[in-house]
Amino acid sequence: MNQSEITFQPDGKRVTIANGETILEGAIKGGIDIQAICGGTAICGKCKIIINSEKNAVNLITDDEKRILTQLEIQKGYRLACCTVPKGNVTVEIPINSRTGKQRLQIEGIEVPIEFDPFVQKVVLKMTPPALQDLRADAERIMDEVHNILGHNIGIDFNILKKIPHVLRDGDWVVTVTIWNNQKIIDIERGMTFEKNYGVALDIGTTKIAAYLINLYNGSLMAADSIMNPQIPYGEDVVSRITFATKNPNLMSDIIVEGINQLIESLCEKAEVKLYEVYEICAVGNTAMHHTFLRIPSDYLPIAPYVPVVKNSLDIPTEKLKLDIYSYGNVHLLPIIAGFVGGDKVAEILATEIYKSDEICLTLDIGTNTEIALGNKDDILVCSCASGPAFEGAYIKHGIRASTGAIERLKIDPVTFEVTYKTIDDAKPRGICGSAIIDALSEMFKAGIINHRGRINVSLPTPRIVDKKGESKFILLRKDETVLEENLAISQEDIKQLQLAKAAMHAGAALLLKNKGIKIDDVAHVFIAGAFGCYVDPEAAITIGMIPNFPIEIIKSVGNAAGTGARMALLSKESRKMSEEIGRKVRYLELVLDPDFTREYAKSMYIPHKDRISRK
Repeated sequence: MNQSEITFQPDGKRVTIANGETILEGAIKGGIDIQAICGGTAICGKCKIIINSEKNAVNLITDDEKRILTQLEIQKGYRLACCTVPKGNVTVEIPINSRTGKQRLQIEGIEVPIEFDPFVQKVVLKMTPPALQDLRADAERIMDEVHNILGHNIGIDFNILKKIPHVLRDGDWVVTVTIWNNQKIIDIERGMTFEKNYGVALDIGTTKIAAYLINLYNGSLMAADSIMNPQIPYGEDVVSRITFATKNPNLMSDIIVEGINQLIESLCEKAEVKLYEVYEICAVGNTAMHHTFLRIPSDYLPIAPYVPVVKNSLDIPTEKLKLDIYSYGNVHLLPIIAGFVGGDKVAEILATEIYKSDEICLTLDIGTNTEIALGNKDDILVCSCASGPAFEGAYIKHGIRASTGAIERLKIDPVTFEVTYKTIDDAKPRGICGSAIIDALSEMFKAGIINHRGRINVSLPTPRIVDKKGESKFILLRKDETVLEENLAISQEDIKQLQLAKAAMHAGAALLLKNKGIKIDDVAHVFIAGAFGCYVDPEAAITIGMIPNFPIEIIKSVGNAAGTGARMALLSKESRKMSEEIGRKVRYLELVLDPDFTREYAKSMYIPHKDRISRK
């Protein structure tokens, strides 16, 4: 028997896999909802399943599983999907806490006024047919008319030549030509179709892909939506995906392009727009997503000195990227700043307009790699902080993404230690997501449950603190208050992971301030971008030292600023030109080369920060 059939419950879906493949590989193949934050490397422990068949239907439990699973879980038949290989047909159950669930994705961003001047324009031509007295070729006749309108000569895509004779005559010599950047005719249609001119702005993120369908005739937003990045099952962070992509280079590109095609098709259906009426895409993303989308090898991105293959902006024919829009359209990619600072940061700087501000501004896009920019119209310095995915729920025992049932807000009474909370969609708790993880650390610190070093005070008189065999934790919710089979708690190991993440962010911001010769009081505006930034409590973030001690009133959430920047570059030649300038002028600071990095990082491990403790 060379194959095995896996039945996934409660979906009832059957997936066939080859011998030697894991249940996780089967789940990915079948599109089953399951968490796999570490990409199947048996580190995160999020892909727990229950084997509902005989024990000998799968391989013996591995050492990695014995390290991650509790003895009680093992007794109940729990396994890790990434470590479990069927020996024949098998039925498995995916518990609710192993599922990603319905995600809350952020696509809205700030609105920035721009001069509407898109790269793609449609022009109606009304021509006289050829005659013995006028023997100009069809293409020549078109080019002459366009010259009269634009005042200069332009080219024509070779593929359009094949359409010209029939379109001209079928349209009774009234046609609409589509022109890209006043340089080249990329389409010709019979009649007047000048209003059917559309483009898509894309923000290709590590977690989500956001798309905006825009009418390039009048600048109106026709539809917007987002999906989870379909690469997630192959790794939560970009390094995991790059590692996977080195062995499966085409697969990761195919997956992301397929997801984008499905997203664009969905938008067009909602807006009643034909796919062939979409002529241009303007895309932004971090460097790894940029390279994967373009099928450029990203093998050397995670290796010092972290050099990308290309940094400048790119214009690529649609047909080369297997996108299901107009075949001879254009795909524009904003420039990259450095190895781990991509076009999404350029778009964010463009949207927040810090590049033309008189005042000093700081922007943060919090994620697996947190990018920070500091400066104004005179100079902008950026860095990338390896903050890890802890604040996205990864490597936190009960951490999950912002989805139904995730605790998103949390308070702890400093006297009774009672916990009050709010979950997404008001569902019964099944985990804790990033915004509440920050709340929890802040509340535990303010209540004296943890000290400046992050250590849990096991001597506090409360049954919520449990200390067994030197492993301490604070119980947020009893298991009967949740859908889990155990108490929902924050452990000492969880706190350590959060300290590592927040220290990376704080150290990055502190070193930018130092290298720019700027004090905290000199910063006039702090912009927090991305989905996470919309829900994080700035006061809690400052309390734990995730960001420096800025005044609360100068901190502003700007939503999906990268998506806003992508839209601006789609709709405005001036904005696209400015993105080029941002890409050239912004300076990059490699944190590990700063002589103060190690010391600053160590000080940032304290809650909130060693210097702020010393000043008290």
